[in-house]
Amino acid sequence: MATFLASPGIGNPATSGERRFTERLRVLLEDDYLCWFNVPVGNRHQHPDFLILHPGCGLLVLEVKDWRLETIRDADPIRFTIDTGSGHKVVPSPLEQARQYAHAVVSLLERDPQLVGPPGSPFAGRLNFPYGYGVVLSNITRQQFQRSGLADLLSPHLIICKDEMTEVAEAEAFQSRLWDMFNIRFDSRLTLPQVERIRWHLFPELRIHQPGLQFGEADAGSRTVPMADQLQVMDLRQEEIARSLGEGHRVIHGVAGSGKTLILAYRCRHLVETFDKPVLVLVFNRTLASWLRHQLGSHDAKGRVFVHTFHAWCAEQLRLYHVPAPSGGDYDELVRAVIRAVERGQIPRAQYGAVMIDEGHDFAPEWLKLAVQMLDPDSNSLLLLYDDAQSIYGANRPRSFSFRSVGISAVGRTKILRRNYRNTDEILACARGLAAQLLSPVDADEDGVPLLSPESGGRKGSPPRFVQLASLKEEAAYIGGQLLALHEQGVSWNEVAVLYTAPFVAEELAAAFTRLSVPFMWLRDAKTKVFDPSQGAVKLMTLHSSKGLQFRVVVIGGLGFWPYRAETEELRLLYVGMTRATHELLMTSSKPSRFSKQIQGICARIAA
Repeated sequence: MATFLASPGIGNPATSGERRFTERLRVLLEDDYLCWFNVPVGNRHQHPDFLILHPGCGLLVLEVKDWRLETIRDADPIRFTIDTGSGHKVVPSPLEQARQYAHAVVSLLERDPQLVGPPGSPFAGRLNFPYGYGVVLSNITRQQFQRSGLADLLSPHLIICKDEMTEVAEAEAFQSRLWDMFNIRFDSRLTLPQVERIRWHLFPELRIHQPGLQFGEADAGSRTVPMADQLQVMDLRQEEIARSLGEGHRVIHGVAGSGKTLILAYRCRHLVETFDKPVLVLVFNRTLASWLRHQLGSHDAKGRVFVHTFHAWCAEQLRLYHVPAPSGGDYDELVRAVIRAVERGQIPRAQYGAVMIDEGHDFAPEWLKLAVQMLDPDSNSLLLLYDDAQSIYGANRPRSFSFRSVGISAVGRTKILRRNYRNTDEILACARGLAAQLLSPVDADEDGVPLLSPESGGRKGSPPRFVQLASLKEEAAYIGGQLLALHEQGVSWNEVAVLYTAPFVAEELAAAFTRLSVPFMWLRDAKTKVFDPSQGAVKLMTLHSSKGLQFRVVVIGGLGFWPYRAETEELRLLYVGMTRATHELLMTSSKPSRFSKQIQGICARIAA
């Protein structure tokens, strides 16, 4: 059965012929065929009806026409005159339309040196895999096609007719029709990295923009693209979920590094073009809010996506509607003031066309209930992202919590992401080894909260390192020296985060970085907690502030002073910090503790 990444449905309407052809593709193609229906392609957002990609066959562009023979009033190789029921309309030849789409796709992909033949080869500068295009005439039989003279205008081998896409069609014959649309065949198959590169070029909305995973886009006339190890794109499961969310309330439970926030960003970019009312994005921590604003800024031309921490949004609501704010900076009282103002009608409900909540595991039930009231019932579009393993404020949620109790109706509309794509196997093994007692899977019905254990994404890397030093000053100097060495090896400053366990640890680190001329940005208070991934500086932050972010290299300093509060909360927090690293993880200590000794043992076992 073919893998559909975008199908006809709510929000993606289709004609009866397009729906029937979708079902034939599903049933008659194997699961290594990737199919997209009516998705924008490239930066020009062209919309071919179907794109089909197969590692052995290549890339195929198809246009579907529901015309009946009597619909066509006149035709030539360039244009057709059709009867619309309310008059005649001149439209491009469907085959010419498919050809133009195909050539636009090819022109886009040929800019990538890794997708074209090398100099001196028979396919130098041209795609190193086949491509083709064709037309589906869903209401015209092959006999009608031949007798009507259409075969003189539309190449017969590039056409699939009504009687060739019925429910009794045989898979071999159907696939042969598709294969006949390719002018050339290659013996080699596309590799997975090549497939990902093709998706990266065709669907810009799937590209991953993360600190530590930066890339630059090619100019319109340029034939250069990012280095292979810098190109990142959503995997097929993430893309399928992102494109198929649909209407209503949706909940995604996902482990750390499974791509939840990427899906949220994709959803925002889609919905801002759909609704007249603005889209509200709520998160818990300020650094993630800053990162999301950076991510969404270039895609929000209409200025209608508003990203806030929950408490900043509460304060803004009180200010906007002239409701007196509580004194003393009590966050709980701030929330209660907004709730009372909503109940009195001072702050209106239904302000937003869509509400997106990241870090939902850190939201108290009354926060979620308040956020749901802000949703316009006509659009009713809500997305909640959840990972109970990263719940570092678990006291906010009672044991009996259910989504229904806060007004979220997501039964039958929940998705689960278990695979961790962010971390290497070695980093994930280290984090799981430390937090094993917190990651024992717990099932729940769709109205409850499951606890998910992360599954490996299969990416290998260097083992995490643990280094014991004699003093905190030596620890800070060692970390600074390691950052200088990494930079000499080509790691950009903004690809590195140093997470600290206590304020006095950060002060020692900052002093060492200053002394060694390591550029750094200390995200230590509300004024400086603005995350700018493009700034060429190491990010120095708390483990709390690192939530939702990722970096190529993560250093956790001062482990010997950990934990200093409740062990379970600190263990969750350390798990969050460790899983921010995509490639390298370094941990240091200058004071033996139970945690530092345990981590030292785990790292030794992984390295052995």
